[in-house]
Amino acid sequence: MRKMTKGMVSALALTFGLASVAAAEDVEVLHWWTAGGEAAALNVLKEDLAKQGIGWVDMPVAGGGGEAAMTALSARVTAGDPPTAVQMLGFDITDWAEQGVLGNLDAVAGPEGWDNVIPAALQAFSKYDGHWIAAPVNVHSTNWVWISKAALDKTGLAAPTTWDELIAVLDKMKENGITPLAHGGQPWQDATVFDSLVLAQGTDFYKAAFIDLDPEALGGEKMAAAFDQLLKLRSYVDDNFSGRDWNLASAMVINGEAGMQVMGDWAKGEFLKAGQKPGEGFICIRFPGTQGAVTFNADQFAMFNVKGEEKVKAQLAMASAIESPSFQSAFNVVKGSVPARTDVPDTDFDDCGKKGIKDLAEANTNGTLFGSMAHGYGAPAAVKNATYDVITAAFNGEYTDGASAAAALKDAVAAAQ
Repeated sequence: MRKMTKGMVSALALTFGLASVAAAEDVEVLHWWTAGGEAAALNVLKEDLAKQGIGWVDMPVAGGGGEAAMTALSARVTAGDPPTAVQMLGFDITDWAEQGVLGNLDAVAGPEGWDNVIPAALQAFSKYDGHWIAAPVNVHSTNWVWISKAALDKTGLAAPTTWDELIAVLDKMKENGITPLAHGGQPWQDATVFDSLVLAQGTDFYKAAFIDLDPEALGGEKMAAAFDQLLKLRSYVDDNFSGRDWNLASAMVINGEAGMQVMGDWAKGEFLKAGQKPGEGFICIRFPGTQGAVTFNADQFAMFNVKGEEKVKAQLAMASAIESPSFQSAFNVVKGSVPARTDVPDTDFDDCGKKGIKDLAEANTNGTLFGSMAHGYGAPAAVKNATYDVITAAFNGEYTDGASAAAALKDAVAAAQ
């Protein structure tokens, strides 16, 4: 039985009142959580709503970065038939809010005190014009490396903390006959790796380049250095990487075919689902050179304007369920992410989860918590997509050196603004 907190009591009181009206109502949810660990985490929310008598109509759209889901959403909204709730990231939420099509969640956010427990960096996207229009489910940090412990042990080296140490480990793994770096050749995955390379050039630089979009930073020497490192990492990826989904790259590490993967903490869900434990089957570290800083994205459910009092109340019940501390803990333990609320204890989290919660709190306090460019929290979609184009072109060998790629990035971002 779940332990009740004061916040849950008030949420339950509200939800209980809604349930009598919404008992026969369903929520249609558009999302892209189709991988094994993601689907397992989503079931936590489905079961939580089922206990309240709220049915779940699933609308999964495969694609780890969410681009396909946003395309499907546009078609539904254009047809005048939006889903009840949609998984969204960052500026996508803002874009839809500006069109005036998102519902208002203040009726639950106010009584439950969301303003006091959800970090300001998330509220910047969860609220529009002073009103809550999305319920954040989690905070993912993207600057992680997931390493096969067996593969690392075989190198005789320690987990890397610097770029040079990382290259030494990758070289040893290559000598040992496995693919050193598991990777999927999709633009958002290429950009995820590059995010960490830019952050490793310094937190001030990351902010200048990817948050402030400073032309000098985008086209300068540090950006060129980051691109040179990206080209170096490409040499450790197998030839069959093109189009590979992220969870299949995770499986390569899990199965011992590859040594490590640079990926956000949703990858941990795949390791856990495979029965591996932190420190035993795999090791989690911050990308070398990014210790003390965090790039993040946060899965949020935006609620669209729907017709019918019962549908609206079902939306509010879903939003309330998402923000309950017990759900935030249960869901994120499975998902690999950390709670979107700052008042959820780390008791049930494994060592990687505890580290994620601690790192997030420290980065938030120290001013080194940044929205991820690769995942739609750094800049609007047009700019993000422009960076994707240049980063993927570089990863696929269209630029012979980092300086050329940096110059192209500067021009591409300028054109996209």
